[in-house]
Order: sequence, then structure tokens, then C-alpha cells
Amino acid sequence: MTKSRTMTMGIVAAAALALSTGAAFADHFVGTWKVKDSGGKDFQIVVAKDGTATADRSGEGMTGKWAEEGDAVTITWDTGWKTKIAKDGDGYKKTAYEGDAEKGSSAAEKAK
Repeated sequence: MTKSRTMTMGIVAAAALALSTGAAFADHFVGTWKVKDSGGKDFQIVVAKDGTATADRSGEGMTGKWAEEGDAVTITWDTGWKTKIAKDGDGYKKTAYEGDAEKGSSAAEKAK
């Protein structure tokens, strides 16, 4: 096998591993999360495998899109707010942002 073909196969294998690792990470965050809003009221966030998210905050139907950011997922809501769910010690933390301003955080517990 030529050197360039061996290098190409190595690059393809590395890319496949990176993609599968990313998918495994993202799958970890897929599911239903119990959190609190910035006023301390309980609600749930559903992170779907297709890259969308929904929430039932105060009876308000929120929809958004999520993306991986380092060791967390960040949801951009149709309201303009963002929610970040990240590993925090032995648990998880949800942080809410209005624009770039942090507006509150709570524990996040994966329910399903």
C-alpha cells in the first residue's frame, strides 16, 4: 500500500472515530431534564436526538435548537434566551442566559 493511501485511510478512520465520539457525547444529553427557571419554578426540558429542544416552562411552549459546546449542550430558544446544561461535579447544572447575560442557574437532573 502506498504511503499516501495509508495516510488517507488513517485520516478517514480518525474522522469516523471523532464523529462517533461526538455522537456518543450528544446522545448522553438526549432526554428529559428536570430543572428550575430563573424564578425557582420547576419545569422540564426535552433534548431530542434530531437537534431540537422543547420546554414546558410555566405552561409556555418553548422550542429551540441545541448544539454541543465543549462538555455541554447549549439550547437556543425561539424566545432569544439560551440554556446550557453541563456536567458539574457528580451532577449537572442548567444555566439560563438572556443574550450574553447569565440570568440564573439550577441543578439539572436527567429524568429519562
